[in-house]
Amino acid sequence: MKNTLDVLMSRLRMKQLHLLIALDDHKSLHKASSAMAMTQSAASKALAELESMLEAPLFERAKSGVIPNPFGRAVVRYARLLAADLSALCQEVAQIRAGTGGRLTVGTIMGAVPGVVAPIVGEMHAKHPDLAIEIVEDTSARMLGMLDDGHVDLVIGRASVSDQPTKYHYQPLADEPLAIVVGQDHPRAAGREVGLAELAGHRWVTYPSYLPMSALLERELDLAGLPMPANPISTASPLVTVTLLQQSADMVAILPASVAKLFERYGMLRILPIRMKSKSQTYGIVTRKGGALSPAARQFVQMLREKGRPH
Repeated sequence: MKNTLDVLMSRLRMKQLHLLIALDDHKSLHKASSAMAMTQSAASKALAELESMLEAPLFERAKSGVIPNPFGRAVVRYARLLAADLSALCQEVAQIRAGTGGRLTVGTIMGAVPGVVAPIVGEMHAKHPDLAIEIVEDTSARMLGMLDDGHVDLVIGRASVSDQPTKYHYQPLADEPLAIVVGQDHPRAAGREVGLAELAGHRWVTYPSYLPMSALLERELDLAGLPMPANPISTASPLVTVTLLQQSADMVAILPASVAKLFERYGMLRILPIRMKSKSQTYGIVTRKGGALSPAARQFVQMLREKGRPH
């Protein structure tokens, strides 16, 4: 198998694969060679070379013409897949060059999604319907690794979490204030400010220890003279958090204010009037130094600069 693969990698030509597709379509070597603008003898030679590489005949003669045998059907199937992929590649390259299509992958922290990322993605999609957009939501540290590996085009997060922050371009965008939230049925005191001490005895939904918001909650509780919640439920998912809050009136959690306001707007939770003492963390646009952005990524960054303040 390895020897066959080595031979194919070194000798296989796309024209041979296109010939197989033409043979499958036309059922005639003469018609296939004409469609390929080849002489029949050249087409016959190209087919013989491919069969030699694969060490198997690919076609047989029948009353209906030249038809693929089981080997041939397998090769033709993959030839069509390769041809389709190459066609898609050429189209994507042309779209990228024109700045109207291609693919854009954006890494973002949770707090930037509702007010910053989502509106710009919607506008980008409206302007460039052929552009494929992928949004990756994770911690800044993990996304910087993805940026280094080329898995995302840019990051909306923090470069300061890196051991080498100077290897990135960083443009500050906005602060990420946090909010203490509860379910809709929580018996909160309306119209007056609540203190963290008043939440003593409540079950907390917290973040895993590797997330920055876990450390921020610990610091906030420490400033209030309170220990970290005992036996919390830990999750990095805002959907899990909101679902748990809805299930129990005794639960409390912390979310980025932009995310909390989004869920509150749709009646899925309530934001408690608790004033946070810790300073809000700032996030921004992070790109690789020395890396060339695609036209779509450049446009996304420009829109972030112009409209990147949360609504």
